[in-house]
Amino acid sequence: MTRDSFDDVQILNVDDVEPVEVVPGIVRRRLPATAWARGWMYDFAPGAEWPEDDVHEGEERYYVLSGEFLDRGRRLGPGSYVVFAPGSRHRPRTETGARMLGISILAP
Repeated sequence: MTRDSFDDVQILNVDDVEPVEVVPGIVRRRLPATAWARGWMYDFAPGAEWPEDDVHEGEERYYVLSGEFLDRGRRLGPGSYVVFAPGSRHRPRTETGARMLGISILAP
């Protein structure tokens, strides 16, 4: 993995991060975290669904990079940006396959 790290910045190519299978059809790449937030990239295969309700202790945000997610009754295509308040929940799925970039704001 190509990664530059300095005292005040971390730079990497997301596709160089080792993917880890969450469940069949969903892989996660954990991105650099700080004491305030953590980042991640999820790739969903066609037909994949998050295995249970995802409940947020802190704020969570995601951006749809490709494909289409179905989440809380909405079809979310590339360019969709979603912000979940602390205490919210959701269970994303996709019919087409999709990729999202997310940030979790850690609860104080």
